[in-house]
Amino acid sequence: MPSGSIHVKVSGALQDHIQRQIGDDGLYENASEYIRALIRRDLQTRDEAWDTLQKELAPAMRADDSEFFAVSAEDVIRRNKRS
Repeated sequence: MPSGSIHVKVSGALQDHIQRQIGDDGLYENASEYIRALIRRDLQTRDEAWDTLQKELAPAMRADDSEFFAVSAEDVIRRNKRS
């Protein structure tokens, strides 16, 4: 994959926030380092959400067809209106 640059323009509160994260008082050397850390965190969060979903669905995916029953869209809507 080719290396490239993305230029993002921020101002106001977003710029102020970035400035607080970088330099002598911040955790990051520069804005690029901070943005890369945010992207990595976003990817990790997405991966964790996918893993959680897979764990939640795994028992149903292994269940025998006899454990399921058919419902219509109307059944689901009616059930949700009662909740």
